[in-house]
Amino acid sequence: MYEKVTNILQTARECNTAVIAFICQDYNMARAVVYAAQAANTPAIVMLYPEHVSIQKTTGMKSFAEMVKELAGEVSVPIGLHLDHDYTKEAILNAVRCGFGSVMMDGSVNPLKRNIEITGDVVRAAHELGAAVEGEIGHVGAASDADNSKEDLYTKPDAAELFCKETGVDSLAISIGNAHGEYIDTPHLDIKRLEEIRSVTKVPLVLHGGSGIPDDQLLAAFSKGISKFNLGTEFLGKYYQAMEQYVSENGGNMDPVKIIHMPEYIHARLLPYVENRMRTLCRF
Repeated sequence: MYEKVTNILQTARECNTAVIAFICQDYNMARAVVYAAQAANTPAIVMLYPEHVSIQKTTGMKSFAEMVKELAGEVSVPIGLHLDHDYTKEAILNAVRCGFGSVMMDGSVNPLKRNIEITGDVVRAAHELGAAVEGEIGHVGAASDADNSKEDLYTKPDAAELFCKETGVDSLAISIGNAHGEYIDTPHLDIKRLEEIRSVTKVPLVLHGGSGIPDDQLLAAFSKGISKFNLGTEFLGKYYQAMEQYVSENGGNMDPVKIIHMPEYIHARLLPYVENRMRTLCRF
């Protein structure tokens, strides 16, 4: 069933666990998430990165939202829909009008004052349209640049408190040793900083850059205040591996339309991976 992301995050916060938000670029990935959630009896969030529309063109903004809601209607567990990092008010409000009830305004590259100004403006406009907004403070950079080890990029508790108060965001992405992409070295989350941030904020906290963080650290972070956990790089890698396997196994298949069987093959391999992530990490 389709559910508001704010409701899913509130449930996760009350249970001291996190819901996993999976980056999905097309139907194959979204379907795997929805049906794995049903199998694990666990809420999940299907998340779209805007560049999959604007650059890779694997889907459309409105069609993706409608597709996820249709899939959500086929299962009995709560399924949310969220737009990941976007950077302008115009783009975000377009996504809301296309059916996204939860969006992320990423102003984290700006100084705190400017981040508050632009994020607050987006929050007010999105709330008028009935949508929730995730903001970001600190900067979740690139793992390939070892940004996760740069403590000057980490979220400061006093700044997080001010940001939430001034912007009215519904959730907050923070930097505590996490980064996007593949990590050079094993990351080490600053759990003490997480606890300090949670103590001065009232909104659900979000951890980006989840691929490659050891499970024991993730579970500790979830128990200390992380309510949403974004997973993209690892999931996209599993998708690619499944396609490679299909091509390898069908090299001698002379069927001229053999590609029509590939989606179901991929689904059968993505579903157990997604289900395992949910059963291992989520404690609803």
